[in-house]
Amino acid sequence: MSATSRSDFDEGGGRVTGGAEVDARATVGQAAGRAQVVAWGLWDWGASAFNAVILTFVFSVYLTNKVGDDLPGGVSPSAWLGWALGIAGFVVALTAPISGQRYDASAKRKRSLGVLTALTILTMALMFFVHDDYHYFWLGLVLLGFGSAFFELAGVPYNAMLRQVSTPTDVGRVSGFGWAMGYFGGIFILLISYFGFISGHGDNRGLLGVPIDDGTNIRLVVMLAAVWFAAFALPVLFAVPELPHTDADPGAAKAGFFGSYQVLWRDLRELWAVDRRTVGFLVAAAIFRDGLAGVFTFGAILAVRVYGIADSDVLLFGIAANVVAALGALTAGRFDDRLGPKIVIVTSLVAMVICGIALLIVSGPVMFWVFGLLLTIFVGPAQSAARSFLARLAPPGREGQMFGLYTTTGRAVSFLAPALFGFFVWAFDADRAGIVGILVVLTVGVAALLPVRSPDGIPQSGTFAP
Repeated sequence: MSATSRSDFDEGGGRVTGGAEVDARATVGQAAGRAQVVAWGLWDWGASAFNAVILTFVFSVYLTNKVGDDLPGGVSPSAWLGWALGIAGFVVALTAPISGQRYDASAKRKRSLGVLTALTILTMALMFFVHDDYHYFWLGLVLLGFGSAFFELAGVPYNAMLRQVSTPTDVGRVSGFGWAMGYFGGIFILLISYFGFISGHGDNRGLLGVPIDDGTNIRLVVMLAAVWFAAFALPVLFAVPELPHTDADPGAAKAGFFGSYQVLWRDLRELWAVDRRTVGFLVAAAIFRDGLAGVFTFGAILAVRVYGIADSDVLLFGIAANVVAALGALTAGRFDDRLGPKIVIVTSLVAMVICGIALLIVSGPVMFWVFGLLLTIFVGPAQSAARSFLARLAPPGREGQMFGLYTTTGRAVSFLAPALFGFFVWAFDADRAGIVGILVVLTVGVAALLPVRSPDGIPQSGTFAP
């Protein structure tokens, strides 16, 4: 096998030579121009439509509360939804590592991102045909399950691209920029959806006066979300070049489905023998990321039931929380590049624990706004720095495999925060006590991360400034 150097790529990052495998190190910073970084971040801006509109605030609520309202049988629509998403998550957990591995080895990372994004958008568009009738509940459930799986799998090649669009000097800032774009994109699509199609009373809603009969306004919001995702996902597919064939993972490209698991096991044994911190970080990150997810999952519930926030103000708090989390991610990216991602993660998690303890003591809407926003400002930095930490650790050319494992390990422990939240609520017969469960997860995550050595060679300066 022959290897080429960085000079074998043109200025736009495309392959100049053909046929031979290249040294995987040449792919680091392969497309690290400002235009490529912005195009990469725009995918996250567009992808926020699936998380915000489909999965969290609009379609899932419509499906369970409206479409499934008259569903016959003894199982509630919410239970069916939980099972469908659980099955989708199980499929993702099983396939994400070998999928990322194959995207890298076959030099089809960008193509895979395009295909999985297109499939996600297709499921979103088909949700327009889920009418307000329980007979359509199963169609909505299947589409939501498939869409969730496609979306999570698309995140594997997308996150792996971070190594291509950044250099070792600015990976933290680029990662923070991507997270911030996702937060801001979610805010914008929710505001457009709410004021344009949902707000108000009567038979016609929003500034556009869309009828609510047969769920028309919600189905149009879903179609808007699909178009939004499609529009903002396109730039990265044009601006960032395809990953070249590399010598990073011998035999992975030709392995079949079951053979891919053998390659994965071989690579994990190699990682364990050469640098165990990657495994240690994957475990620690899985734990504290579940705690971060718990903050947003249960934040709205606590706001209303414990601190007296009005139902109508929950959306406002959610918008404010996303804004401060985005600003936190942007700011922390600079510290990530100067000091390293580990110190950013540890500082953020410790600060969140302190704010969480304060929330256990204080009462009232004002105090929740103060300490709730202080807590969420550290969520973005922790998420962003976790991604840059793994990007720095991943062997060049095998980023897809590593981020596939990142997805799988996260799925494996995703029960921790919900289970502990529920346990402490039950044990103390108080919703406020559920905060303790989330704090326990964050604390264990910090404890698991502390022994993990920081990535080598944290640079002191960078070139990218969002």
